[in-house]
Amino acid sequence: MSALVIRNVRIGNAARTVDMAVSGDRISAIGPDLGSGATTLEGRGAMLIPGFVESHLHLDKACILDKCHNQTGTLEGAIASVGEAKKSFTRADIHARGAKVLEKAVVQGTNAIRTHVEIDPGIGLIGFEAVLQLKQEFAWALDLQICVFPQEGLTNNPGTKELLEEALAKGADLLGGCPYTDSDPNAQIAILFEMASRFGVDLDFHLDFDLDPKWRHLDEIARQTVAHGLQGRVAIGHVTKLSAMPQPQLMEVVALLKDAGIALTVLPSTDLFLMGRGSDHLVPRGVAPAHVFHQHGVCCTVATNNVLNPFTPYGDCSLSRMANLYANIHQLGTEPELQACFDMVTCAPGRLINHARSIEAGAEATFIALPAESGMQVVSEIVRPLWGMKNGRMTFEHVPARIFAPAGSGGT
Repeated sequence: MSALVIRNVRIGNAARTVDMAVSGDRISAIGPDLGSGATTLEGRGAMLIPGFVESHLHLDKACILDKCHNQTGTLEGAIASVGEAKKSFTRADIHARGAKVLEKAVVQGTNAIRTHVEIDPGIGLIGFEAVLQLKQEFAWALDLQICVFPQEGLTNNPGTKELLEEALAKGADLLGGCPYTDSDPNAQIAILFEMASRFGVDLDFHLDFDLDPKWRHLDEIARQTVAHGLQGRVAIGHVTKLSAMPQPQLMEVVALLKDAGIALTVLPSTDLFLMGRGSDHLVPRGVAPAHVFHQHGVCCTVATNNVLNPFTPYGDCSLSRMANLYANIHQLGTEPELQACFDMVTCAPGRLINHARSIEAGAEATFIALPAESGMQVVSEIVRPLWGMKNGRMTFEHVPARIFAPAGSGGT
């Protein structure tokens, strides 16, 4: 007898319902009428997916609007204000704020996250140490991947390179970059590729965060990716200037990313908030058209980025909401388009962070239940998950809403 039998659920977009048996931390069987288990859970036709995957998040500088404010509303203003606030960060403070964000993510159905953590001589390794502690403490609910990066520059910030190497030696999962804040962007890129190759880790860059299509650091990233044989192991985030490119130029970049095996991550909330600040009418949206790249076989993801800070003064960690926002920005409404948006917050980021999961007999019993018929519905209605499980253990549950209509009103 299985320890748990979940009745009447649909695996992904499948039309028919099945039962699922869970024993220990594994799915032991999937099929019709599996009988009873020590415990039975009624699925009520819910759609099971492996979970939402967050490919780009900043835990160390989340929830700090009480400490700083972006006076200009620009990227430069956000970097400056957070840089000043960072001077007062402590390990306990970062840990508490990060835990608050992870709790938000868990109840929104996210069970795998790549978080970026700033490293520089000012903050040292306290952000990394706090997030490493969170990685261990929240392992029951989600898998946390830590990307350390030099937000305030590398070649212009002596001591940062050594701190990044120390963080990698102490357990950071991968290395990030931010060339647009460096006094020598190409030198930063070269140093980081050499370091990533030496430590055997992937790379994830904040890149080309502006609306000027006449220049870009992307070409150097692509060149270094191929030169170091890191195809399929490099990602770039933001790249807002892609939104300002005419179609022929954009398609050149599509080919460049596809040939170099570089993944693209778009951060709709942050990019929409920060871009176009110089316009007083016909304000540019400034969000890269990831769906175009997705259509041509580039691994593309949509992610949250920042939560309640000067870069993004919003956020509840709902990836269905983020996918919906992206669809609104790019005027996507057909079933294939909305399904692509769903894929960019589920299976595509799973591949990007090397954390793809499946729902089948013998697989890890990690999944969430959605009251929806399809990925399209999840995105169009911003569907919230009903409950989630990781390694055979329930991690969260939302009590369904109840309506109390007066007698005779026709309500239920």
